[in-house]
Amino acid sequence: MVREKDVCWEYAEKLDGNKVRCKFCLRVLNGGISRLKHHLSRLPSKGVNPCSKVRDDVTDRVRSIIASKEDVKETPSTAKKPRIPEVKSPGGIAASKPLMSQDTPSPVTKVFPTMSPMGPSSLNNQENAERSIALFFFENKLDFSVARSSSYQLMIDAIGKCDPGFIGPSAETLKTMWLDRIKSEVSLQSKDIEKEWGSTGCTIIADTWTDNKSRALINFLVSSPSRTFFLKSVDASPNFKNTKCLADLFDSVIQDLGPENVVQIIMDNSFNYTGVANHILQNYGTIFVSPCASQCLDIILEEFSKVDWVNSCILQAQTISKFIYNNASMLDLVKKLTGGQELIRTGITKSVSNFLSLQSMLKQRSRLKHMFNSSEYSMNALYTNKPRAIFENNDFWRAVEESVAISEPFLKVLREVSGGKPAVGSIYELMTRAKESIRTYYIMDENKCKIFLDIVDRKWRDQLHSPLHAAAAYLNPSIQYNPEIKFLGSIKEDFFKVLEKLLPTPETRRDITKQILTFSRASGMFSCKLAMEARDTVSPGLWWEQYGDSAPVLQRVAIRILSQVCSTFTFEKHWSTFQQIHSEKRNKIDKETLNDLIYINYNLKLARQMGTKSMEADPIQFDDIDMTSEWVEETENPSPTQWLDRFGSALDGSDLNTRQFNAAIFGANDHIFGL
Repeated sequence: MVREKDVCWEYAEKLDGNKVRCKFCLRVLNGGISRLKHHLSRLPSKGVNPCSKVRDDVTDRVRSIIASKEDVKETPSTAKKPRIPEVKSPGGIAASKPLMSQDTPSPVTKVFPTMSPMGPSSLNNQENAERSIALFFFENKLDFSVARSSSYQLMIDAIGKCDPGFIGPSAETLKTMWLDRIKSEVSLQSKDIEKEWGSTGCTIIADTWTDNKSRALINFLVSSPSRTFFLKSVDASPNFKNTKCLADLFDSVIQDLGPENVVQIIMDNSFNYTGVANHILQNYGTIFVSPCASQCLDIILEEFSKVDWVNSCILQAQTISKFIYNNASMLDLVKKLTGGQELIRTGITKSVSNFLSLQSMLKQRSRLKHMFNSSEYSMNALYTNKPRAIFENNDFWRAVEESVAISEPFLKVLREVSGGKPAVGSIYELMTRAKESIRTYYIMDENKCKIFLDIVDRKWRDQLHSPLHAAAAYLNPSIQYNPEIKFLGSIKEDFFKVLEKLLPTPETRRDITKQILTFSRASGMFSCKLAMEARDTVSPGLWWEQYGDSAPVLQRVAIRILSQVCSTFTFEKHWSTFQQIHSEKRNKIDKETLNDLIYINYNLKLARQMGTKSMEADPIQFDDIDMTSEWVEETENPSPTQWLDRFGSALDGSDLNTRQFNAAIFGANDHIFGL
């Protein structure tokens, strides 16, 4: 009678002996309620056929019951401990070797450490494992139904052999408990970072996406030296051309963060930039509105690529790459010649991809020569010899060399401002040096020099230049004390305007002239050896924090200015993800859940980007190439065979990159997270 009180009896009919009938599929099972539970849980390794008609909510409930029973059964006195292998110490003494060190943090933990209110030790092994699985789901935008699959259970069972009694989180647990807990962890991290805003201030980043259907989405992020955080995504489509409504939207974000904490707002030119910027400047006396440096640099590169001979060079290079990437044997041969490297590159924009690919092709010129002289090429060039004709054209290679030479200085600037680190103190000098590179390269060709410098000057004057950039350059010790810098006099006026804005009253500006002289003349603490040695080796904001005490008012201003980023480009964007949030077809619960998931996913990516590993990566280039780009895709619709050929030997078992096919295969309406 006690056994029949088990809650799972509501899903079964008790028969004679130890038999039960499942109410869902009507299968008769031997072994009583215990075997019924495994039948309903759909766990594949318990010797019981899984139920094919049970509801998902029942499966999740039964799995939770099984997990709780296992925890009770596995007591210290009766649990069978796994054998711990022994290893020999250097002295020959046998020592126990734990299966997994509890002290060594995993890469995920380093990027996204446990933020439990009670600290990491408050989570037991079961919870830590479940949390790691939840992070895996959230970071990779996995459908929650994956947790109901048989392969997921096989994986969990394999883990269970190392840790008996472990049962992975169910789909419902992931969607509810772990979603709430990890969202809270992210929020706690955000609150912790807010503490530094009092000294460093922060930048609001408004990243905008529009399409040809009048859709307009704005992602709001907040950046400070320690981290960049994603705040929210807003569908601004109904009011995209309404300055008042957009101004109200920005007002709400500023008020949420605190106007006293916001130093600048970076926005691109996708929407009514002037109207919103004027509203902010009129209503918030100490907040600057700056353009996105990365976007402006990309426009410069785009204008470069439109110059006739540069455009012709790109098209000819694409003819070569298309031939290779649409021919399996040629692609395999090139991979062998280059040691497995790709011939082309995929950057964060089309223009960046073009110039990175030209750069790569120039580096691989000698290896391409081997390909064109090979017997394999002769066999595959029966219908066209155009790629070889282009390759053997010296004028083509001169154009490639020239295109690489004029673009590389600006790609370098783009790398510096797109990595998510405070770069506002460097942008002015970097752009000046890039322009000098053009002048040096074209020292014997005044006409070409003028063409490219006119493009740069026009974009700098109309879009990129900001008084905040000039003030940051003036306060940057590596610039201020560099005798080779010639532009300090030209930016001094902008520097004073910024000071007047940030120090609006005579009381706040008291003694400021003396402090400026102390800094510019390297007097007081600015003259100590440590300060002088750190001018070029320490970030400008940190330098002022450590050595700026001789000018306390200027120190506070300098730290706030020099702690800011100057770009919206942070990492690869998947705008279809944000489109799904704002879909009118979703119910309120789904929208709230998806909003939470995107909040977690976006911040996980940002945290990973700010980790040490990301510092080694190229912020303007993706690891994998875009197989749908103009460097690969034929103009005509390829046949299925051609489509497969472009992967070469990759289909033999190598991993195919998911990112590069997202745009082509998964549309904006395809589900993520199973919602």
